[in-house]
Amino acid sequence: MGDKKYLFGPVPSRRFGRSLGVDLTPYKTCSLDCVFCQLGRTTNKTVTREEYVKTDAVIAELDEWLEREGQADYITLAGSGEPTLHSHFGEILEYVRKKSIIPVVLLTNGTMLQFQEVRDAAACADIVKISLSAWDQASYGWVNRPHRQLQFDQLIEGQKAFRAQFKGQLWLEVFLVRGINSIPADVQKIAALAEEITPDRIQLNTAVRPPAEDFAAPLSKERIEELINLFCPAAEIIPEFEIKNGDHVHVSQEEIFSMLKRRPCTANQIVEIFGMHLNEVSKYLGNLMSTGKIRMELKNTSVYYAAKTQE
Repeated sequence: MGDKKYLFGPVPSRRFGRSLGVDLTPYKTCSLDCVFCQLGRTTNKTVTREEYVKTDAVIAELDEWLEREGQADYITLAGSGEPTLHSHFGEILEYVRKKSIIPVVLLTNGTMLQFQEVRDAAACADIVKISLSAWDQASYGWVNRPHRQLQFDQLIEGQKAFRAQFKGQLWLEVFLVRGINSIPADVQKIAALAEEITPDRIQLNTAVRPPAEDFAAPLSKERIEELINLFCPAAEIIPEFEIKNGDHVHVSQEEIFSMLKRRPCTANQIVEIFGMHLNEVSKYLGNLMSTGKIRMELKNTSVYYAAKTQE
């Protein structure tokens, strides 16, 4: 099934193992423009909720995938932008819950949870991962660069309201950028807000892939470890993806390209993800480079491959 338009993967997730991604928005359609985003700068910053892609077309692809392949650790609404901007994302969550035993995950920045209809739809997921990387309106602007209509207090109140009604697992990600939101006094402020939200798990993250802005520098693992006990419950560091023994995925050049459109990877990461030989991966990457579909980026001495930015 190499011609998928709205599905990608299964791809490696450091949280969720092998995850089938469901992409519900055009490239970089988001309510935020985070300095650390691995997809680059937001090209369509919006808070308009609409049916960006046809719901029935997404469901048709899911139906075909479940029939033909159907093996993943999770099915995740994520991809090229903010999934809750899609006005019918809840119908897709409901469909997966009805048709599959694979847990369904919603990865959201949480900005739309200020609206009751979004909270009701999001509650259909098994796991919802929200984000909090600031402590007031000013830091929200530095780190997340929100749409002009978004207010930080609405973000917090929406997340707290969702926690009050959601019966599934609520995970909270705190993305730390060196020199911007990483000094202990500021992290303590984020931790205090996280405690009000009462998530089931708190995970600390930093820029392990090329970010939107060069100044979005990562923290060392040792530095992050010093911060985990500021949170209650104590935070976790998101682990690196590990391939399971004997785990293989049938893959084509288009499957690799589809993955690179959503997340940059090194050649060795692609080897591990799909259980392929490095020579085979190099061949596919060479073809994609020669046709101008992907580019190389150097990050912390590692070469990452990413799809060229869509205009």
